[in-house]
Amino acid sequence: MNGKNKMIAWIAGTITVIILLAVLIVWMEPAKEGISRAEAYKALALVFADRQECESAEEQRQKSWFSDQEKDNWFVKYMDLLYEKGYLDPSLTPADLEGAQKKLTYGEAAFAAEQISGRLKRQVGMNKGNREKPFPADQWWDLYRAILKEADPQGNVKEVEAILYGTPSNIKDAPSWTAYTTEGEYGFQGLALDAWLDHEIRFMVRGNEIAAVTAVESSDVVYRNIWLSQVKDGVFQAYMGAASREFTAEGKLAEEAKKTEAKLAPNLADLHMKDGRLTKVTVKKERIHGKILSVTDDTVEIEGYGKIPLDENFHVYKLYGDFSVLGAADILVGYDLQEFVAADGKLCAALLERPFDAKTIRVLLMDTGFKSLFHQSAEIKLNSGAEITYKNENGDDEVSRLNQGDVLKLTLEDERLQNGRMTIKPDGEEGITICSIERSQGQPVYSGSLEIKKESDGLVLINELYLEDYLKKVVPSEMPASYEKEALKAQAVCARTYAYRQIQGNTYGQYGAHVDDSTSFQVYNNITTSERTDQAVDETYGQMLFYNDTPIEAFYYSTSCGHGADGSVWGSGGEALPYLRSKQIKNGGRELTEEDNETFDAYIRSRKVTSYDAKYPMFRWQTELTAAQIGLKASAVGNVQDVTVTSRGLGGIAAELTVKGDQGTTRIKGQSAIRTFLGNEEAPIRKQDGSKMTTASLPSAFISIEKITDEAGSISFRIYGGGFGHGVGMSQNGAQSMAKSGKTYKDILDFFYQGAELKEN
Repeated sequence: MNGKNKMIAWIAGTITVIILLAVLIVWMEPAKEGISRAEAYKALALVFADRQECESAEEQRQKSWFSDQEKDNWFVKYMDLLYEKGYLDPSLTPADLEGAQKKLTYGEAAFAAEQISGRLKRQVGMNKGNREKPFPADQWWDLYRAILKEADPQGNVKEVEAILYGTPSNIKDAPSWTAYTTEGEYGFQGLALDAWLDHEIRFMVRGNEIAAVTAVESSDVVYRNIWLSQVKDGVFQAYMGAASREFTAEGKLAEEAKKTEAKLAPNLADLHMKDGRLTKVTVKKERIHGKILSVTDDTVEIEGYGKIPLDENFHVYKLYGDFSVLGAADILVGYDLQEFVAADGKLCAALLERPFDAKTIRVLLMDTGFKSLFHQSAEIKLNSGAEITYKNENGDDEVSRLNQGDVLKLTLEDERLQNGRMTIKPDGEEGITICSIERSQGQPVYSGSLEIKKESDGLVLINELYLEDYLKKVVPSEMPASYEKEALKAQAVCARTYAYRQIQGNTYGQYGAHVDDSTSFQVYNNITTSERTDQAVDETYGQMLFYNDTPIEAFYYSTSCGHGADGSVWGSGGEALPYLRSKQIKNGGRELTEEDNETFDAYIRSRKVTSYDAKYPMFRWQTELTAAQIGLKASAVGNVQDVTVTSRGLGGIAAELTVKGDQGTTRIKGQSAIRTFLGNEEAPIRKQDGSKMTTASLPSAFISIEKITDEAGSISFRIYGGGFGHGVGMSQNGAQSMAKSGKTYKDILDFFYQGAELKEN
């Protein structure tokens, strides 16, 4: 054999050996680890329902495929759902603890897949030889993703990436089966997560329940902007979200921590982790503070600093009272309640250091007719001397004086508005007239200061003033100054409580305001104050209504129909606002029940009803609409044949209206939508005193509807109604009648807001 042939033979032999070894390796390789039936079937059940729905279905089912001794296991609700829907065959998969703990087989995977599609069954790759063998875990998750594409087109099951920082194993008092991640809290029934603590993981989730961990992305992670509450003996106590946990330093880091404990905490810090161990701590000590001028999703504007961007991991930590983690929306404009921690030109955290005490309010002034928040120009007359401040092109404050009688004209192009807001602070009260705005009583005059800011849609005008001065304009705008003193005092308390809630709400935080001056909030008219209303505000100074130490939703309205509604008229359950109760608006004030709704039609059509509001014109009213007029708003139903109230809330308020036509049926839900739907300016409202009014919306949703067909077959609908307003909280005319009968403002408030406590803030 020549050299060439020897070489060929050697190569051929080598290849043969490699092939044999490869075959041997494949033959000897153990089967890939399978997945338990319980784990696989939990994930499958979450394709069709979330955890809460599975639990609810289990309660309603009142039976289980599992024995009474085993039905309390975590996986039962998931597997029962699949048995019921036909994705599990009891003859193939027994309903018992032992069976749930065993590995999922090729046959079981194929059966479940087949119920969705034949293509998915083929993907399993089942044959006679592997039917009873464990189905590999990686193949199951490949199949699961394919199942999601066909059975979950809405994308209810989502994939999330986050750092896992806590489970009951390292978070004290954590609820069982609760995983704490940088994307929120999730349940993880049946899964083992502790091995991935302090790792970035990818997992599938439906609602708030993890279906599976699909990948470990990194063991090298950083917890950014974490609040270090204490460092002692090398142990770092930190708040991860609202949960507290400990990190134990090792080696050199532990030695350094012991030497500098006092400097490390309390402080904001970044915690660097590697393979589950704390490797580095970066403390952030730069602090700034000042009055907040505006808040958006990604910036905070601070007086003296301008707009500063927020770090991607920005947090708001409440340090007084019980520690909690809040959001940027909880940073109140117009106040300086916090210190900000800054680094690299961004705000990393806000540290709330003291509770909120409402002393001022910021009102966004709308244009003439309350059509827009934005003004294309503004003309301002000074009724006293004033100081004007604005930013120059270098970002520095420019301060100048204006004299009494001076007029300031501003447009979008004004150079003084190009680099920030302008602030006008008059020397005296009622120092500013806005000549470019017209109100019912002429050009409005304001106390306090005025800020003008350029936005993309125009100028915004913000009036900042003392809350009590604001209330002195609100109270006479909301209730006649001629009313009884005790009624006015009740109104002042309601208005103050309502304003406090709105300040906390930060509705116009992006512009730097709390409320606007329209009826969307409380009416803040250019109205002359009176001694009576001023006294009502002064004599209730600082007083508000609280429930469980929280200011209430102090809703009020003009006139009742003799019945009041509860908080459920706005969609949430009435139990969320327990102090707003449905009751009779009369002496004794019996609480109303569902049984009262059955007799409501007769009640609302009667004028012989005892009520605090009974003598007021809007206590009872009527209007009439033709079928054609209603059809204009319900064109899809064709010719209107009938209109009925098909659902009522407590107190008899209409909650659902059904309109039937010769081509279909439509339903209108909610008191506000019903009032709008049945409102028609061409159909006058006739009050019980005989006077009439026109309105684009029904005065209330406390209504009964009578169908009328004339001799010619024409259909119309007579609407019997009562009251004016939404019917929740205090009836203002009811309060007036109570005051006339000798009731104090405290009596009035206790009647309408039962269980609420009057306190001075």
